[in-house]
Amino acid sequence: MKAAARTTKAALTAALMVALFGGRCFTPSVPRTGRGARASVTMRAGAKTDAIGKAAEELSKAAYPFMTQVDWNSPEYWIPPGADAMTWAKAIATIIDHGSSMDMELVKKGCWAHHDAIKDLPSTGICSEAELTAMNAAIGRMIASAPQEKTMAVYDAVKPLIDPKVAPYLMSKVNEEDAKAAYAALVKFTEVVKANPITPSSPATTVSAGSASSIGEAAGKLAGASYPFMKGIDWLDGLWGQTVPTNPQKTLRAIDKMIVMGAQMDSAALKEAGMAHVKAIQNMDDKAMMTEEDYKAILAGIGKTVASVPAASVMDVYNSMGGLVTSPGIPQHVYGKQNPKDALDAYMAFMEFKDTVRAAQQKDQGITGMFNAEQNAALIGIIVFINVAGVLFMR
Repeated sequence: MKAAARTTKAALTAALMVALFGGRCFTPSVPRTGRGARASVTMRAGAKTDAIGKAAEELSKAAYPFMTQVDWNSPEYWIPPGADAMTWAKAIATIIDHGSSMDMELVKKGCWAHHDAIKDLPSTGICSEAELTAMNAAIGRMIASAPQEKTMAVYDAVKPLIDPKVAPYLMSKVNEEDAKAAYAALVKFTEVVKANPITPSSPATTVSAGSASSIGEAAGKLAGASYPFMKGIDWLDGLWGQTVPTNPQKTLRAIDKMIVMGAQMDSAALKEAGMAHVKAIQNMDDKAMMTEEDYKAILAGIGKTVASVPAASVMDVYNSMGGLVTSPGIPQHVYGKQNPKDALDAYMAFMEFKDTVRAAQQKDQGITGMFNAEQNAALIGIIVFINVAGVLFMR
């Protein structure tokens, strides 16, 4: 029993460490003034309203010295630690499953907490202690709303993939005593999270039945027409594990736009899309290729999530991601590796799917009039990005 308890605590600690320290914006900064200071006061007050919030504040205070020593702009945090693409994909499916089991409204609050921290970051990638507290509290509540066995599953899936040399190496780059103090505070935080479980709610969808039906039908047509193109891609190519060569802060700003877009998505559709990815990864073949039926389910889930988002947020993601990939010539390079006919057939089918998603977005959000050319291009780009990135960039 004691051994099991230790393993459970270790799993919860590891899951929290992945969530808390997996980003690039969690280092405390110098105090801010004006609107940022008022926002920090508001977040700090909100964090004190429950046990997890209070524990998050204690964690942030104890971890403050350690966090300030980390170089969050280091390219090392973009490097997948060990293991091959297939193994990591399966581990990430476990992480997605964990996230999909959480209370979606708490997940969205976690997204907004991260957005609040990212939006005013200086070039050093540093956020305030109060913003760190808000993120810690949000992540704690998210994990508290997930079944314990799913937290354990994440621990079991990820632990074997990390080279044992990684932890000592990272420890060597900071003050060891400060790192140990932060870890001790994290362990204490996990105990509070475990002692305060939250029952997740079942989200009701805002996507109308008519829109869901039309998107599902269009997803089937797109899956059938583009599946030959998908099969022609080498999903095990090391290219997909590389990051875009650009300034890390520019990448972080683009990620922030995606976080905001995700926080605005329909909760039920978001959960559906997440589980569709889990099933697809579990069923993929030895070349990391999903089945056509699973591909269809992913397209349907993504279509519903995009249809539920304001057009302005779609535009923000389109513009920020376009700024990352255009200059290095990434689209041209990727296209050059594919069969041109299959790529064209997929694109033409995708155009029809995009029109269906756009119509659903306009209908369910009460939008009148047509999109302009830029908005139309944005919707195309975002659906392509979410669909491809969901498969490629998780490795």
